[in-house]
Amino acid sequence: MTKRLALIIPLLLFVTFVAVAIFGLGTDSNRPIESQMIGQAVPDFDLQGLDAQHPGLSSQDLRQGTVTLVNLFGSWCLPCRVEAPQLERLSEAGIVIHGIAIRDEGPAVTEFLTRYGDPFRRIGMDPRGRMQIELGASGVPETFLIDGTGVIRRQWIGVIREEQVDEIIAEVERLQ
Repeated sequence: MTKRLALIIPLLLFVTFVAVAIFGLGTDSNRPIESQMIGQAVPDFDLQGLDAQHPGLSSQDLRQGTVTLVNLFGSWCLPCRVEAPQLERLSEAGIVIHGIAIRDEGPAVTEFLTRYGDPFRRIGMDPRGRMQIELGASGVPETFLIDGTGVIRRQWIGVIREEQVDEIIAEVERLQ
């Protein structure tokens, strides 16, 4: 009987391990993770600006009564180039958009804005990517909807697509 248990227990453990592995492989591990900061105030921060036309960005700037979008981007980010025309449309519709340049340098950001458009009122330079962690972002591009009191209300993970522009405009207008 003891010899049988000595064989059965490892076999049961192995079968359990295989079942867990198979079940785990069946889940969608590529699904982006939504920020845990939604519904909370933006964390305190103060980022240096890109240049005179693009002053820095701080948490205080997001608590001035204006509904804003904060876009995390990088000049090195190919999807950010795809997203650029949609951000331009949002800016042309009167939406205030601030940018945070993640792990980037000034000259590269300036070239990116010249080539792909500049919808940003302010740009905070974040060379270490700290704000990506602070906001709970999983990558770039990501865009956060911030109400006038500085509370994060929504997050768009990845590229803002053309068909999302009207939805975003409606959400901003609803919060104003």
